Amino acid sequence: MSKAKVLVLLFLTCAGVAVLALAAGTGSARSKRQSAAFKVAWIYVGPHDDHGWSQAHDKGRLYVQHALGSKVKTTYKQNIAVGAQLQSTVQSLVNQGYKLIFGTSYGYFDKKLAAKYPSVLFEQATGTDRAKNLSEYFGAAEDTVFLSGMAAGAATKKGNIGFVVAYPIPEVIRHANAFALGARLMHPGAKVHLIWTHSWFDPAAEKRAAQSLYSAGADVLGQNVDSPAAGQFAQSKHIGWVGYDSNAQKFAPTSWLTASVYNWGPYYLRRVKAAMGGKWKSGFYYGNIKDGFTKLAPYGPHVKAKTKRAIARKLHQIERGKFYEFKGPLYDQHGKLRVKKGVRMQVLKGGTNSLYGMNWLVKGVIGSPKG
Repeated sequence: MSKAKVLVLLFLTCAGVAVLALAAGTGSARSKRQSAAFKVAWIYVGPHDDHGWSQAHDKGRLYVQHALGSKVKTTYKQNIAVGAQLQSTVQSLVNQGYKLIFGTSYGYFDKKLAAKYPSVLFEQATGTDRAKNLSEYFGAAEDTVFLSGMAAGAATKKGNIGFVVAYPIPEVIRHANAFALGARLMHPGAKVHLIWTHSWFDPAAEKRAAQSLYSAGADVLGQNVDSPAAGQFAQSKHIGWVGYDSNAQKFAPTSWLTASVYNWGPYYLRRVKAAMGGKWKSGFYYGNIKDGFTKLAPYGPHVKAKTKRAIARKLHQIERGKFYEFKGPLYDQHGKLRVKKGVRMQVLKGGTNSLYGMNWLVKGVIGSPKG
């Protein structure tokens, strides 16, 4: 073989190696870019498809994933209890490279946990504890719970309404109070009877509570728990049902009245974008009807036009700041004046007379605020 041919072969061989190396390098860069998606996790207290609270949050997660596509990688962990299980779940997510974690239940995150992982951003629904890398978020669902209570008050004939509740904490207590205030606006003198399940998601316990309330004379049921079990029971007895968290009408098509529901997606998208852009800051978000955070689900077939008009008027007044269900005078279930005339309860300020400190039940509620 001539020297010229050898040189040509050597040139072609070297060029081929260079092309292969370039291709490998390009593939590696592409792989690196693909794996650089911002990782965001959600932790749920119940199953992601509970048709209630956790499912509403998961719709928010999917909203983010759809909006940002390959720029983010999202995941969720479900049925996570506060304590050791929560701690190990967070540690696992951090080890996997998740940079923003949303805890969607009361008591999940605190300053101690946030301090343990200073490079990770944490957000917790319904709490108050904040740190440099820990934020809190929730909203004025009491407004739409009040409106849903109006639907219950208009539907009851006996004036006896059952309300299935989870834990005796301020969040649940203020919602029970708002529901009762709405019901009594439409049916003066109505009583709202509570049964505590001591669980956010326990369909069997929720059904038993609904059965007990019905046996005690309730002709409408409401709830502040996560499954549609109470509604399914209401459907079997042909009585009205007000849901919570999500639109669950399909479980009780003729008993369904309405529900206070949440629209988590826009908030989640804002916060994820802020974290991705290095602009995330700790804060306390309290959404409302006006900003689209909390809404009323569609009405069921037996909600009268007159009731819809009354609810629409109140909703409009709430949006404009002309009405507030927690403006005094407000009396507790024992007749004691708790909020003076003209005084508006605040979200965080005011001790037991704040929304986040409320440990008493309003007039017309039957049950113990201690559970």
